[in-house]
Amino acid sequence: MAAKRDLCYLSIIVARSVQRVAIQESPLADIGEGSLNRNHGEHKDRMDNRKPDHEGGPHTGVILDSIADGVFTVDRERNVTSFNRAAEAITGVSRKQAIGQKCSVVFRADICQSNCPLCKTMEGGREWINLRVNILSHKGKPIPISISTAALRNRNGEIVGGVETFRDLSDVEILRNEVRGRYTFASIVSKNHEMRQIIDVLPDIAASDSTVLIEGPSGSGKELLARAIHDLSLRRKGKMVCVNCGALPDTLLESELFGYMAGAFTDAKKNKLGRFALAQGGTLFLDEIGDVSAALQVKLLRVLEEKEFEPLGATAPVKANARIVSATNRNLSDLVARGVFREDLYYRLKVVRIALPPLSRRREDIPLLADHFIARFAALKGKPIERIDDEALAILMRHDFAGNIRELANIIEYAFVLCRGNSIELRHLPQDLLEKTLPVPAVPEVSCAKNPLQEAEYRAITEALRRHNGNRRKTASDLGINKTTLWRKMKKLGITFP
Repeated sequence: MAAKRDLCYLSIIVARSVQRVAIQESPLADIGEGSLNRNHGEHKDRMDNRKPDHEGGPHTGVILDSIADGVFTVDRERNVTSFNRAAEAITGVSRKQAIGQKCSVVFRADICQSNCPLCKTMEGGREWINLRVNILSHKGKPIPISISTAALRNRNGEIVGGVETFRDLSDVEILRNEVRGRYTFASIVSKNHEMRQIIDVLPDIAASDSTVLIEGPSGSGKELLARAIHDLSLRRKGKMVCVNCGALPDTLLESELFGYMAGAFTDAKKNKLGRFALAQGGTLFLDEIGDVSAALQVKLLRVLEEKEFEPLGATAPVKANARIVSATNRNLSDLVARGVFREDLYYRLKVVRIALPPLSRRREDIPLLADHFIARFAALKGKPIERIDDEALAILMRHDFAGNIRELANIIEYAFVLCRGNSIELRHLPQDLLEKTLPVPAVPEVSCAKNPLQEAEYRAITEALRRHNGNRRKTASDLGINKTTLWRKMKKLGITFP
């Protein structure tokens, strides 16, 4: 008798496996979409009575309610037609309240109105797996969940509704925040021992009012560290004013730092405050201090020694009340030894000296930083990307990062442009990064000269290996050959790939 019944299968994603549950003689199993909608009122009445058999199937209700993940189904109009016990527990919405409501009303997710995955599934049949979204509980509390969707079809293959499973990620988020908090201090993300030593003394450095010199390569986070010092200091209520000393010519830099009075030069129509004046009571960050000319070094030295400065065209000095934090990507001690930088100014600037390591010396931070930038760009760009897969991360771990943290941020932002799913993959990384990072075996000269066909085959295999980071299975699939055939050809052509 069961063979005569129409069956509709729910695709339920649980712990990365797909289970198929037969729904027998229920509105979900009716032949047409019209039947699904016609029976909706009767279905709601039965659900309101909370019968355990879920409208006819003797075991369906038990199966759905035994699943730890929330499960609900909708018709083509997105009206909720079933709602399991876990869905009640996660959302705080009872089955009686949910049945018959629009799913967007029940869940109030951040993507309900503009980018609903379940709608896209019912429109085109595309299934979503483990997509991270936020919903609101019945009390308005945000709840992070991961969702998976599938289309419900009748026996003719027509889509008559949709099913969505969802898992509460609240505990995962708490754990993630604990881990992130353990390695994050004042917006600085690191578990590297050199960085942790800096972070440990940062509150003490900030509490003092001494000058600080931050040395490190470009893109290593010098301004971020300066910002942390300011935010932790007693001057945090004042402004932090930044000046890039290497970006301005000497004459313009002087007026920018000290300001000028009306009539000081031809175009000076009115008084202008300089950066020292704007930073009164706060912090003045002098970036690329190693590029300052000898003449301006003398004036900066006076400010540090006398705690006063003179705007251009002024007849009296002005008291300076700003803490000086400077930074450079050059070795100032070498510049002092060569007579390029004043020794007395150097010692005035480096009462406290902090040396930031390049990213190549703190590779254990790359996964943390990648996650940090993924979270940042996901919020800025509104994309549901939440992770980077192992192959793509392996490439980042092998890269030299001449541009340091700034380069890593640019790579993640580039991947956000191309990635349409929830995970950054190898194909989303910049091509020049892959070419630099993935080794490309040289083609033997003898093969080029004697057998052009073998040379072409050699290049095709090595390029496929490079594209797939040396993964033999994916390479063989890409080339349309068996993995054993690939191994034999590699041995024949003398191809070695790590």
